[in-house]
Amino acid sequence: MPTYLSPGVYVEEVSSGSRPIEGVGTSVAGFVGFAEKGPLSEPTLVTNWTQYTRIFGGFVEGTYLAHSIYGFFLNGGGSAFVLRLPDPDDGEQTQETYARAAIPAESDDSVPALELRALAGGEATGLSVVVSEASQPGEDTFKLEVRKDGKVEETFDNLTTRRGSANVATVVAKRSKLVALEDPQRPVVAVPKKGATVELRGGTLTVPARVGSESYVGDTGSRTGISSFEAIDEITMVAVPDLMSAHQRGLLSEDEVKSVQLAMIAHCELMSDRVAILDPPPGLNAQQLIRWRTEFAGYDSKYATLYWPWVQTMDPTQGGKVTLPPSGHVAGVWARSDQARGVHKAPANEVVRGAVALQTAITKGEQELLNPLGVNCLRSFPAQGIRIWGARTLSSDPEWRYLNVRRLFNFIEESILAGTNWVVFEPNDHYLWESVQRVVGAFLQQVWRSGALMGRTPEEAFFVKCDAENNPPESRDEGNLVVEIGVAPVKPAEFVIFRISQFSQGAALDE
Repeated sequence: MPTYLSPGVYVEEVSSGSRPIEGVGTSVAGFVGFAEKGPLSEPTLVTNWTQYTRIFGGFVEGTYLAHSIYGFFLNGGGSAFVLRLPDPDDGEQTQETYARAAIPAESDDSVPALELRALAGGEATGLSVVVSEASQPGEDTFKLEVRKDGKVEETFDNLTTRRGSANVATVVAKRSKLVALEDPQRPVVAVPKKGATVELRGGTLTVPARVGSESYVGDTGSRTGISSFEAIDEITMVAVPDLMSAHQRGLLSEDEVKSVQLAMIAHCELMSDRVAILDPPPGLNAQQLIRWRTEFAGYDSKYATLYWPWVQTMDPTQGGKVTLPPSGHVAGVWARSDQARGVHKAPANEVVRGAVALQTAITKGEQELLNPLGVNCLRSFPAQGIRIWGARTLSSDPEWRYLNVRRLFNFIEESILAGTNWVVFEPNDHYLWESVQRVVGAFLQQVWRSGALMGRTPEEAFFVKCDAENNPPESRDEGNLVVEIGVAPVKPAEFVIFRISQFSQGAALDE
C-alpha cells in the first residue's frame, strides 16, 4: 500500500485481479509455394492481393501459389503469411551452410587437391579427414579415412585420380554417407598430401536452388519451410498449393508428396491450433481418388482436411481457364464463413467465388462413397453455383468428425490460453479459483449466446470447475492450477431427412 505523509483526500485505482477473455482470430492462413520474386524462406504477412503482388509479383505459369492467394482474398480471406520457396526453373541460387575442408596437394601445399563438405551440413560436425598411404602403394594411390570425433567411421582404400572405378570422386559419391566433393563435376587431378589431417569447419556455399521434401518441411531450429510457421501463433489454417505443381514438374516424387503432407499434419497436431488443408493429385476420377485415399494417403487426423476436385478459374492475365488445387479458395471460404457466422458454423454449403467449373463432375452416388472417407467434395448445382458440399476432418474418431467442431475447440482453447496469462504466479487459493471460474464462465457464456454451443441454458451448454476438489494440496504443492472445462458443441445437420407419409381423410380427429 502507498504511504501517506500529509492529511488529505486520496484516490487509488485498484485492479480487479481478473481480466475478461477475448476471442482470438480464426481466419489467418499460412501458404507455401513458388512466386515471381520476394523474400525466400521467410514467412511474410500480406493482407490483400495488391500487397501480395507488390512483394511477390504476379501469376507465374506452372505454379499455383499466386492463383491460390488470389482465390483466398476473392473468397473473403483477410490475412495470410506467405512462405516463398526458391524455384530451380528460374535459375535461383541459395546460400547453404556446410562444414567443409580443403586437403592440400602432395606437390604443393598451397593448392587444394580435394575440397570436401559434410553431407549433414552445420557449423560443428566433429568430422575430420585423414590421408595416408594406400594398402597397395602406387604413384598416385592413397587412402582416405573419415573420422567422427576422432573415431574412424569410413575408410576408402587404394583411391586414385585416374578414371575408373577407383577414382576418388566416383568412390566418395557412391559410398560415403558423411562427406561429398563440393564440385563432383570437376575432375580431381592432384594427389592429396599423404599424412594430412584436416577438420571440416563451418562455411557457406552458393548452390543452385533445389526442391525436395525437406524444402517444404524445413527445420524448426533454422526456421525454414513449414516449421517456420511454428513461431506464428496467428495462423489457423495451412495450405501448400505448389506441392502438386512441384510433383507435376518432376521436382518431387509421390513419396515426397506424401512426406510433405504428413509433415503438414504433424505440424498442425504439434501446434494444436490450426488445421491443414490438403490437395489431392489433379485429374483423378472418383474411383482413382478412392484408391489414392485408401491405399496411398491413409491419413487419420482431426487436424487435417481434404477437398476434391480441383477447380477451374479464369486466368486474369491470359484470359483462359486455369485448373487449380482447391486449398486456396477453400481457405478463403473458411475465413468468410467465420466472419459472417462464426467459427462454429461448418464452412460448407458456401459458394466458391471465382470458380467457373470443376475439373471433375461428381454425382451424388460418388459422394456417398467419398464422404465416409473424409473427402469434402465440391459440387456444382443448377442455378446455385459451385459449392463446398462437405465439412469433415480426416479423423476416424466420431467425436472429431466435423471440421467446425475441431475449429471451435481450437478457438476456445486459444482464447482461454491467451486470456488467462494473468493467472500465472498468483496465489493459488480460493480467491484465484473463483476468479478463474468466473472469467472462463463469462467467456463461454458469450460463446453459447453466439449459437456455438448446444443447450437451452448455459448449464446445458458448458461447465467450468475450479475448486479444492480438482486442486488438492499435493497438486498445489507442485505449482499446478487445474481447471476442468466441458462444452457441448453444435454439429452440422449433414443429413436432412423429411419423413412424408399419406393419411386418410377419415383418420382426422373430430372436433
